[in-house]
Amino acid sequence: MLIDSHAHLIDRRFAKDLGAVLDRAKENGVEVIINVGYDLESSFEAVNLAREYDFIYTAVGIHPHDAARVPEDYLGKLKEFCRHTRVIAVGEIGLDYYRKLSPRLTQRRIFREQLALARELDLPVIIHDREAHQEVMEILSKDKLPQAGGVIHCFSGDREMALACISMGFYISFAGPITFSKANQVHEVVVQVPLEKILIETDAPYLAPQSKRGQRNEPAHVRFVGEKIALLKNIPFTKVAAITTANAKNLFKISP
Repeated sequence: MLIDSHAHLIDRRFAKDLGAVLDRAKENGVEVIINVGYDLESSFEAVNLAREYDFIYTAVGIHPHDAARVPEDYLGKLKEFCRHTRVIAVGEIGLDYYRKLSPRLTQRRIFREQLALARELDLPVIIHDREAHQEVMEILSKDKLPQAGGVIHCFSGDREMALACISMGFYISFAGPITFSKANQVHEVVVQVPLEKILIETDAPYLAPQSKRGQRNEPAHVRFVGEKIALLKNIPFTKVAAITTANAKNLFKISP
């Protein structure tokens, strides 16, 4: 069995055939999907979707792209969402200095406020980090991880950063880019990171694996990520599936 630890099923690209997408996920051994919000509206929709499907859980949060557009009472709204029993994390939150859709100072403030909320509620965090490695690490070092832990989603740093994150208590999550033939740095990280600290994800509908490039990504494709990890580590795929599933259940407190 597999867990897709990060997908965006509320994306409009799933509006017409979500049922078929979920059927394909189950056919490919996906036991659980963590459906991740990125603003207040998507977080609300993600909570509602989790009410419909018992194998979907939810994370709620403000993505750095949307940091400049949050209302003053956004933390209160997120806290209200977190009361729902199927909300298992605050995320995705963090910094993105690639797209530059929100000012850096605003991104940092919203990131730190949501970290504080996660510590208050004792929920794990799902961290987005794109071309902001140094500042993400500085904030995490100063503000500290919630007792419940967290994961660096779609990890793109180097070996040293990965080991530093693990020493803080983070899991490291890998997505479709590890299947790319020229992704040498992330391949090295996969080899170096203990399997007991790894999660797998799709980030669907984004980041399709090599064999699906140019297509919409979906949770069924998380299998390709697990298979690539097995190849890089020279271990059976069944071992990758079992341990990454146990890791996700441990982090997000998902009962069997």
